[in-house]
Amino acid sequence: MRRYNALPENGAINMKRRDFITLLGSAAATWPLAARAQQTFKPIIGFLNIASPETWGAYVAGFKQGLAQAGFVDGANVEIEYRWARGQYDRLSAMATELADRKVAVIAANGGSRSALAARAATATIPIVFTFGDGDPVQHGLVESLNRPGGNVTGISMIAGALEPKLLEVLHEIVPKATVIHLLVNPNNTGAVQDIPDLAVTVRGMGLRLQVVPASTEAEIDAAFAKIVREKAEALIVMPDGFLTLQHQQITALAARYSLPAVYPWREYAVEGGLASYGSSIREAYRQSGIYVGQILKGTKAGELPVQQPTKFELVINLKTAKALGLDLPTALLLRADEVIE
Repeated sequence: MRRYNALPENGAINMKRRDFITLLGSAAATWPLAARAQQTFKPIIGFLNIASPETWGAYVAGFKQGLAQAGFVDGANVEIEYRWARGQYDRLSAMATELADRKVAVIAANGGSRSALAARAATATIPIVFTFGDGDPVQHGLVESLNRPGGNVTGISMIAGALEPKLLEVLHEIVPKATVIHLLVNPNNTGAVQDIPDLAVTVRGMGLRLQVVPASTEAEIDAAFAKIVREKAEALIVMPDGFLTLQHQQITALAARYSLPAVYPWREYAVEGGLASYGSSIREAYRQSGIYVGQILKGTKAGELPVQQPTKFELVINLKTAKALGLDLPTALLLRADEVIE
């Protein structure tokens, strides 16, 4: 006689049904949570800079503008984690390492070549976008070439060092009788130091002498100007450097106090009261940097993005400062100026 297994009691059936419904409900609850987690994930950008947020606000705004043009808005679909060295180059290495350990999606290293070098030493895998004007990124070993950077590094080269002969030319037009040109330089900035020999050759070719004066702290800037005054300086060039730019108010005030004709690499100096400047726009460079960071976040490899260089340079003359110094500027120089501050 064939036997059939007894059907399970209704309680067992209900138990299995409850287990199934519970499992299904748990999965249903998990899926939207996972989807929401995926939707709210925001890549983190590491922002490494030699300066401070109090003085670099306009440049950060330029960087965010570039990011927005690439489709990324801070706080909405991306987060920016800042590291400010506040003029102390020796802090950059640890800060770059912190960002690398944080596993940020990309590092925007700006405010000088030392920031880029610190970031490159901290990681060979995280993409790096630099922005600086002191030195050559190829000579620094950051990229293989400007057109084909290779590796994990690219950025914006503001070529301020290449413009130093132009600064010398402007200064010579302003004070044609000057025979000695003093040069204020941050000795901790390897890029700026690299440019000195070439500038010295240009100075000698004009029949002039070059006197280098180092300064890497606020106190040393004061001491440098005291030395310049003791040596009866006739004219001064301030080299491109993140720390010196951070101290542009101090530097222009000292030049005014000692009635010293001086020229500078960025318009920020001239706006603050410096006599004249010649160079590209720092804010524009930061905007381009933001665009590059956005492109990398979208999947483009850093090494495939050519290093950008500025195509527009501005000569800014502060006529008010010139009059205070008792200088009668050549008409030809004023006509060439892109901006005259009166």
